[in-house]
Amino acid sequence: MIGNRSTSLLATSIAFLAITILLTSTAFATTGYFSLGQGTGNIAMGGAGVAFPLESLSATYNPASAAFLPAGYSVGIALFSPDRSYTVTGKPSGFPGTFGLTPGKVTSKSKYFPMPSVGMNFRLDNASAVNISLVSHGGMNTDYRTDTFYGSGGHTGVDLAQAFVYVAYSRKIAEKHSLGVSGIVAYQRFKATGLQAFSPFSSNPAHLTNNGYDSSHGFGFKVGYLGYITPDLSIGASYAPKITMSRFKKYSGLFAEGGKFDVPSVVAVGLAYSPVKTLTIASDYKRIHYTDAHSVGNPLLPNLMTALLGADGGAGFGWRDINVYKIGMQYQPGHDWIWRLGFSTNDQPIPDSEVLFNILAPGVIEHHYTAGFSKVLGGSRARVNFAVMYAPTATVRGANPLEAPGQQRIDLKLGEWQAEVSYSVGF
Repeated sequence: MIGNRSTSLLATSIAFLAITILLTSTAFATTGYFSLGQGTGNIAMGGAGVAFPLESLSATYNPASAAFLPAGYSVGIALFSPDRSYTVTGKPSGFPGTFGLTPGKVTSKSKYFPMPSVGMNFRLDNASAVNISLVSHGGMNTDYRTDTFYGSGGHTGVDLAQAFVYVAYSRKIAEKHSLGVSGIVAYQRFKATGLQAFSPFSSNPAHLTNNGYDSSHGFGFKVGYLGYITPDLSIGASYAPKITMSRFKKYSGLFAEGGKFDVPSVVAVGLAYSPVKTLTIASDYKRIHYTDAHSVGNPLLPNLMTALLGADGGAGFGWRDINVYKIGMQYQPGHDWIWRLGFSTNDQPIPDSEVLFNILAPGVIEHHYTAGFSKVLGGSRARVNFAVMYAPTATVRGANPLEAPGQQRIDLKLGEWQAEVSYSVGF
């Protein structure tokens, strides 16, 4: 077990990081608006880790991991930098009933975002463990200093931040197999600016835009399995159903169902194999059901013409459900150093028919390249971990659906990088 001094230190860290997460604006994560993974080692391996637990935060990915982890804790901070922009080509037609945009390229401001995390694994006995983790799951942020939609007052964008607390219990059901379940407390914070032009389409124009921050919360769970088929081969799986969140009351005229912005369901499976003692290769498949959240999955058209924004069936961002494929490699030639590489690719969540509303949420990234290392500090159980992620610029291009056919084209672009460092004890 961890000593009282370490426990007290971690409790202080959790309180500090909880406040930091809730007050920090979170940019787009990577796979849509979900994070690539959790924990520095996991990020360095492209997010592959359902069957390959590395540290306490691994239990957020698969709660069954906790039973195979020693007692310990991890505290980390990531610096995330997205480069997002949109380009409008073609002049507005000016025809009655059209919704034209000013031509030109506009780049979002607010380039750097801190993303803290903390987790702790408690051993109850040789067969079971409890894990507590606090993470920033993802979010979206755009900050355009321009009149994107006429009447915005020169500032347009959205800011969504998400924080999740996981409390997991995991128990071995046999020597090499475990099951786990996590209770999840979810918190979201959101604000929107510059959407006045959509007032005629809103069920409640007073609760559409420029109302400052609002918050919502919800409760959910995740279940998982981890098994070591042989000493060199492990398999894992996890599932988290949709989390129904409370409404953003200040934005009940924007999001469907009176301001609902639920957390989509996620299913993941993975395996890890060690062909030689010093090398492990892990691979995951993950599916994110963005259509679970109607504010995210409902299309702009025809919904904008059949139901007002904020109403049941109101228009959303039109995101599709996506498949995510991850592969990572860990090489440990000796005791002191561990080296990691990874790659992740996912389906494009945004169809080219949905570019207009997704100026606010250009989550178009498809590929991620990662690397990192861990350094054991002397002969102790402590490590310093480091990871970098690079996501090359991706583009989705489509016509402005509210303009005359062929009149305007909109290009959405997003590229990202991230650097993360953490300190862990016990792993």
